[in-house]
Amino acid sequence: MDKVISRPSRLRAEITPPGDKSISHRAVILNSIAQGKAQVVNLSPGADCLATVACLRALGAEVAGPLGSPPTLTIQGRGKGSLREADDVLDGGNSATTVRLLGGLLAAQPFLSIISGDASLRSRPMRRLVEPLRLMGAQVWGRGGDSLAPLAIKGGNLRGIDYQLPVPSAQIKSAILLAALYAQGDTHLLEPAPSRDHMERLLRAMGVGVESEGLHISISPPRSLHPVDLRIPGDISAAAFWLVAAALHGDARIKVTGCGINPTRSGIIEALQAMGARIHIENRREEGGEPIADLVAESSALSAIHIGGEIIPRLIDEIPVLAVAAAQARGTTIIRDAAELRVKESDRIGTLVEELSKMGAQIEELPDGMVVHGGRRLRGAEVDSHGDHRLAMTLAVAALIAEGETTIGHAEAVAVSYPGFWQDLAKASLHESV
Repeated sequence: MDKVISRPSRLRAEITPPGDKSISHRAVILNSIAQGKAQVVNLSPGADCLATVACLRALGAEVAGPLGSPPTLTIQGRGKGSLREADDVLDGGNSATTVRLLGGLLAAQPFLSIISGDASLRSRPMRRLVEPLRLMGAQVWGRGGDSLAPLAIKGGNLRGIDYQLPVPSAQIKSAILLAALYAQGDTHLLEPAPSRDHMERLLRAMGVGVESEGLHISISPPRSLHPVDLRIPGDISAAAFWLVAAALHGDARIKVTGCGINPTRSGIIEALQAMGARIHIENRREEGGEPIADLVAESSALSAIHIGGEIIPRLIDEIPVLAVAAAQARGTTIIRDAAELRVKESDRIGTLVEELSKMGAQIEELPDGMVVHGGRRLRGAEVDSHGDHRLAMTLAVAALIAEGETTIGHAEAVAVSYPGFWQDLAKASLHESV
């Protein structure tokens, strides 16, 4: 599907982003092995989280829904030992989060599981998952010398480990913590830099002994997990597109309501504010152990900054749309330490440079990032998402400030995380030229 977009005369909207994708995965998985019933409201409606739900159902989890708007799941947990061997290969679709988190869960189950996904997912690195699970005692095999999906996992009889993660990865950390719930003895992890901590927060809410001190995390396996009713906060990764669009457009004011502002995820707000973006944080509150707020963004004059180091894991998914902001800022923005973008749904460094260059951005590719020379007017062009949901939405934001029409190929990719994105874009643009 192609999408044609032209610059609207103004942007005005109040938008509630879909439920946070990261929290949605974890809430469904953990409540499926808890002891008792839980309701999860505002589940992310994207294909990634639906893949996790489908896999859990195939493993015997009692998950009803999603129903209504916002999507709601009712989960009847039967305890840690309630899962059963699936009848077929588990399908993670395009979701590396599904494969990696469920990989940790399956490593603890006394049966054989095979989990795979689409062509993009089968190219994503899995050795970083396989190695710690093997150290815990699971048997794991995969393509490419056990580095690629499909993965075959024979679990059970795990032991706690002391492990230093080679890269800051919330997915691998969460997978190990899931396996550690079933292990004999405590598990101790050391991160090279802070990564999103949704798993630790949710485990504590379910009564699990998880301790965090700096980059060190320790977990003691519980006898059981208590179910937790949860309303999922709005996804800050989805909100980022509206924050950047409002900051860049000459006549814009967009309010994003009920958005998660977990400090391990809020690097995009810090980076944009450092560039001069007018972003106001209102109505701070907490739900389910997660901080949330309303964010108001308005037309702004931006200046270049250097981005790298410890902030990168806290805004890794938002770097593509941040590059659009950099393309309009005064000066030259340098983004480093983001080599992880090479192994996302697409090579987000290479594809981003390629597609934004078509629109007139002056942007140079680095092995671990990019150099963006700001102040260049963007022009409409024929561009392509390369099947990457975040790239599709990034190009849409660029189109909102470009001269002329922009045609985005494979625009349907947004359904992976934000199925309602094009409707919200039409609302924000007052239905003009979208």
